[in-house]
Amino acid sequence: MRPLHIALAVLATFFWGLNFVVIEVGLGHFPPLLFTALRFLVAALPAVFLVGRPQVAFRWILAVGLVLGVAKFGLLFVGMERGMPAGLSSLVLQIQAVFTACIAAVVLGERPGRVRLAGMGVALCGVALAAVDEGGSGPLGAFVVVLAAAFCWGVSNVVMRKAAPPDGLRFIVWVSCVPVLPLLALSLVFEGPERDWAALRSLDWAGAGAVVYIAWVVTIFGFGVWGHLLRTYDASTVAPFSLLVPVAGMSSAALFLGEEITGLRWAAALLLVGGVAVTSLGGRGAGRRRGAVTHRPAVPATPRAPSAPPSGSP
Repeated sequence: MRPLHIALAVLATFFWGLNFVVIEVGLGHFPPLLFTALRFLVAALPAVFLVGRPQVAFRWILAVGLVLGVAKFGLLFVGMERGMPAGLSSLVLQIQAVFTACIAAVVLGERPGRVRLAGMGVALCGVALAAVDEGGSGPLGAFVVVLAAAFCWGVSNVVMRKAAPPDGLRFIVWVSCVPVLPLLALSLVFEGPERDWAALRSLDWAGAGAVVYIAWVVTIFGFGVWGHLLRTYDASTVAPFSLLVPVAGMSSAALFLGEEITGLRWAAALLLVGGVAVTSLGGRGAGRRRGAVTHRPAVPATPRAPSAPPSGSP
């Protein structure tokens, strides 16, 4: 990769990792479901009028918008609001790669090879260590909520694989339109109009900045850069940079929020990130779809960018 592109990949993953600190800032100003709705509203407008029409069937946009936008991000913000630390959240979400592989095996008939199965086992050991660490120092229920968010992310990844959008940024902008009204409705029911109105009435620069950062820097800039890199290089060249996200997330949380990184949490990070790396990148030729043709085509096909968001991106 060119030095400029390496710098852009590192910058994008840094912004994604720092995002978990910004989420904590935003949760100090908004209820979690309202905050999630505002994030998608600002990401969708005005970008949806600039990116052009969606290039996939609307049912895929609706499905991903509900699973990724409402379920995954709603659960993540709720879990962090209930006490899940920002750095640990950035780490635990990495298990979505294992969930994706398991769901793809059931739904798409993709058989993971032995190397990937071993990587899943290592990553699950890392989650178990993280659960032990969080259970001894914080609310285990919030940990479970974030784990559920990672599972929903795995479901959305498989749905996006089926949708196969040719332009990832355009797709994610249109997807951002879907969760706004459902999340606002859920916020009114579970968080209450009084709490929502109080948050909007007391909006300050920090709260507004948190929404803008998550919507424009993380979504528009981050996915724009990532999509450009995937159109320029093979996915196997770009994907490893996503493993920097939990490193940036845990480091920035320690630096800006004063979160302690215990020895047990470091061990969990090594196991989880290492296991995800093996699951995502190892044994690429081993896992095949059942009934797939195994011979190589006469002319190599141009690599396509994966439609799913990079592992660890918030």
